[in-house]
Amino acid sequence: MANILSFFVWILILKTCYSLWFPEENGIVINNSSCSLSAVPKYLPSHTQILDLSQNNITEIHIQDFASLHWLKSLNLSSNKISNLSSDFFRSNQELECLDLSKNELSSIECHFLHNVTSLKYLDISYNNFLSLTLGKAFSFLKDLEYLGLGSRKAIKLQKNDLKEISGKQLQEISIGLKTLSEYDPGSLQVLRTTKLHIVLPSTNKADLLERVMDDAFNTSDTLKLSNIECYQECSHYINSFKILGKFSRVSKLLLQNLALDWKDLISISKPIWTSTVKSLSFFNVTLYKMINSPFQCSETTLKALTIRQLKITLFYFSSTIIYNFFATLMIENLTISNSELLFMTCPIKGNNYKFMDFSDNSLSSDFLFQDCQSLNLLETLILQQNKLDRLFKVSTMTRSMKSLKNLDVSQNQLTLDENRDCLWTNSLIKLNLSSNRLTDLVFTCLPSSLAILDLQKNDIYSVPKELNNLDMLKELYLGANKLVNLPDCSNFRNLQILFVEANSFHEPSSSFLQSCQRLTVLNAASNPFICTCHLRDFSRMKENSHIEMIGWPESYQCAYPDNLKGTLLKHFHLSEVTCSTTLILVIVLGNMIVLIIVIGLMCHFLDLPWYLRMTWQWAQMKRRAMKTDSHQVAEKLVYHAFVSYSQHDSCWVKEQLLPNLEERGSPLRICLHERHFIPGKGIIENIINCIEKSYKSIFVLSPNFIQSDWCHYELYFAQHQVLSDRSDNLMLIVLESIPQYLIPSKYYKLKSLMAKKTYIEWPKDKNKQRLFWANLQAAIGIKLTAPTEETFV
Repeated sequence: MANILSFFVWILILKTCYSLWFPEENGIVINNSSCSLSAVPKYLPSHTQILDLSQNNITEIHIQDFASLHWLKSLNLSSNKISNLSSDFFRSNQELECLDLSKNELSSIECHFLHNVTSLKYLDISYNNFLSLTLGKAFSFLKDLEYLGLGSRKAIKLQKNDLKEISGKQLQEISIGLKTLSEYDPGSLQVLRTTKLHIVLPSTNKADLLERVMDDAFNTSDTLKLSNIECYQECSHYINSFKILGKFSRVSKLLLQNLALDWKDLISISKPIWTSTVKSLSFFNVTLYKMINSPFQCSETTLKALTIRQLKITLFYFSSTIIYNFFATLMIENLTISNSELLFMTCPIKGNNYKFMDFSDNSLSSDFLFQDCQSLNLLETLILQQNKLDRLFKVSTMTRSMKSLKNLDVSQNQLTLDENRDCLWTNSLIKLNLSSNRLTDLVFTCLPSSLAILDLQKNDIYSVPKELNNLDMLKELYLGANKLVNLPDCSNFRNLQILFVEANSFHEPSSSFLQSCQRLTVLNAASNPFICTCHLRDFSRMKENSHIEMIGWPESYQCAYPDNLKGTLLKHFHLSEVTCSTTLILVIVLGNMIVLIIVIGLMCHFLDLPWYLRMTWQWAQMKRRAMKTDSHQVAEKLVYHAFVSYSQHDSCWVKEQLLPNLEERGSPLRICLHERHFIPGKGIIENIINCIEKSYKSIFVLSPNFIQSDWCHYELYFAQHQVLSDRSDNLMLIVLESIPQYLIPSKYYKLKSLMAKKTYIEWPKDKNKQRLFWANLQAAIGIKLTAPTEETFV
């Protein structure tokens, strides 16, 4: 019994000290429980705030052990072998609020060390070796005390003035272990002022001692907890003690813990409670070793709630109808039977007052539980969590006659749904918990339309069908820990305000989700494997662009794919509008193309770009042909770089422009002109042929004047003849002035053919273009020739 009490005491420690365990980010928790320590560890961190040294073999502690722990707030030294604490202890621990010294070997309850820790809120010194429970004056200085645990392993007496040092304090809870009590002065407990009183009853058959203790207990606190009711043979002294509980006691909430008795004695103890002021009765850890039917007349009572947890029946065979009939005839509002291996429950008699039933953590089956039960018309809440329910349609038919049922919890069962089964729910159901079952997408075909809250977490749901029962009343939907591949469409739940879809399998939530969920205010979509692409942009901006509260944002929303973004918070995931908008990309591309076309058009118009391009192309072609020509072989029989044929009327341009740019600038070229190089005495045609043969190129300056000269026609004829005979490309045409085709006489048919087939160079009037013109011309005739001798000219 002591171990069980210790367990509940430590649970209370955790509850009381919860707000102290993590008071600030740099707080340190040290857990050295059950480490076989014989002394307090040295060099503990000075910022330690929670220190657990329980269940060790520590016999002595010294002042210096905790002297450096100025921030210590919770210290657990329970279950050690500490026998003495001097008054100087905890002088450096002014912040200490929770101290557990239970189950040690302290002999003095004076506790002078308490003078140094007046800020204590929780103090447990139970199960030590105190010879009495006479509290020292140090207890009167604990102005903030909320919980106090007292008790001794030794036989003790409790006298009237033992607890006077705390008589003026309003505490939340006082726990007094009186298991070894030998004498008791009436009124000793009534000096206490506490909201909750827990008494471990004496292990004695003295009825008068029990009666005095329980008489005071019933008139001390509103909430009373009594432990250690064990009567394997004789239980009359406990039964008689409970008879003291009358209509004028203070107790409104009674908790009976650690009971071992038979069914008849349990009923006998319960009877006086029925006629008392108690409104809530709870049994914890009840062991029944004998089942003897005992009549129980349900009279009028103020009792509203009955709770039974951890009911164990040690008999192998017994009549279960004894228990079922008892609960079927109760006229109370709230009934809880949990963790008791309950297999069945009888339909209560008509006229019952049940509004709340909790049968969680049992072995109930859906085949027989409350089927065709017509008497639960007032029932509002039914909890069947963690049983053996397996068929959802059976659960639905169970509720048909429960006209007031609003809340049904059938979570943590094995529920499934057959495809061909119809569900018949009560029309009053508002909240339905179907979490932690084996339900699939079919469940949406078996739901009552009256639901406002639906919990389907931890099932096998892959999607929410678009066609389902009318759920316009639904405001809260919980679908976490399923296998959803996309967010549900809220068009099926027009009034949905809260949606939980965390820990599912969707990657890219639908872009239409926000549009369909106009009334959504809370969304939990955390811990899903998000693929961070353009499709996720709208969802990642939901927190910024909507009024929806995102649970777990931003730390639980991370990219899972692609690998280069894995672990990136959706809050920090951004893609540009250009990257994700096909329309915008097309607009930009087409816009750039239009701008480029306009720019090219303007350049063509104002800068004569086609001319530059054509000239550049010609220059490149000339360079290519020059590289392919065997310059050494060609240069052996040549004297001039070029022979120029022109009309006498164009001689000014030849002498002022052509010759200076070819003979005097860059790499000087040798130009052959008829005026300078025709040999006197020879015929004109012979001179023409001689000059053309000794020149690398033959340049013809074309203009309207050119076509009027017969000699120019001869020169062109012989030059073209050489092209055909040598298969070379030494003919060049320079158009000084444009010559329309219709102006060229018919006898110049060869010139027409050449201008149609051969690329010619136009003389630009714009001076800015003339440099490129001369560069092209020099590149076309730029060949190295040997120095001429006098014989070469002959």
